[in-house]
Amino acid sequence: MKKIVLLLMTLVFAVTLSFGTALAFTAEDIAKASALEEIQKRGQLLVGLEAGYQPFEMQDEKGNLVGFDVDMAYEMGKAIFGKGGEKKVKLVNTAWEGIIPSLMTHKFDIIMSGMTALQSRNLKVNFCDPYYYIGQCILINKKDKGKIKSYRDLNKKGKIITSKLGVTGQFTVEELMPKATHRFFKSETDGGMQVANGLADAFVYDEPQVRVFAAKYKKTTMGLFKPLTYEPLAWAIRKGDPDFLNFLNNFLRQVHGDGRWDKIKHKWFVEYVNEMAKKQ
Repeated sequence: MKKIVLLLMTLVFAVTLSFGTALAFTAEDIAKASALEEIQKRGQLLVGLEAGYQPFEMQDEKGNLVGFDVDMAYEMGKAIFGKGGEKKVKLVNTAWEGIIPSLMTHKFDIIMSGMTALQSRNLKVNFCDPYYYIGQCILINKKDKGKIKSYRDLNKKGKIITSKLGVTGQFTVEELMPKATHRFFKSETDGGMQVANGLADAFVYDEPQVRVFAAKYKKTTMGLFKPLTYEPLAWAIRKGDPDFLNFLNNFLRQVHGDGRWDKIKHKWFVEYVNEMAKKQ
C-alpha cells in the first residue's frame, strides 16, 4: 500500500513539474512571438493608417504624412529604438476598409489611425487604453443657421445627410436619422464638401474633423458640436500579444505624464485648426 501511495505521489510530482515547465515555456514562447521582438529584430516600426482623417493623419502640401497620430508614432519609435528612433518608423497608408485585414496579415505592426474601439472590432483586434475621446458632431451649411439645431431637425424626409462609408459617422446617421436620405462617401472630404457646396444638409463625423472643416470652409459651413455619441479612440494590434499591449499602455502613461501628449495635441487640435481658419 505504501509503495502504491509513493508511486502515486511520484507521478503527481512529475506531472506537476512537467506542467510548470510547460507553462514556463509557453510564457517564453509568447514573449518571443510578440510584435515587439519582431519590431526590434527588424529595426523598424510599421504603422498602418489612412491619411485623410484630419488632424490625426493627413497629407501636407508636399505629400508628406502628418498629424497627431503621426507625431505619436515618431515618439513611439524613439521609445523603442532610442535617440533617432523616429527615423525607424515607416508609415503605411492603407484604405480604411482594408486596414484591419492588413494588420492581421502582418502588413504592419499597429493601427494608429483614429480608430474607435468598437466591441465589434475588438473581436478581431486588441486595443490599448484609449488615447482620445470623441463624439459624432454635425456640420451644416450656414444658410441653415437657426433652422437646424440638432440631429432631430435632420431626421426628416427630404433632408440629405452625408458621412464616410464604414465608420461610426455612418452608423450614427443610420441610427439617429433614419428618415433622411443618406449619402456615404469613401473619404471625409467628399462628405464635408457636399455641405460646403450646398448639396447636402449635414455632414456627420468625428468632432475634431468637423472642427477642421468648419474652420476650413468657414464662409459656408458651421459646426454643431454637442456630441451625439461617446467614442474612445485607441491604437489596435493583433490579438494575443500581452507584451506589446503592456508596452503601449505604459508608453501612453509616459507621454501623458511628461507633457508630450499635451504638446502634440495643442499643435494639431489648436494651432492647425487656427491655421486652417486663417487661410480662408
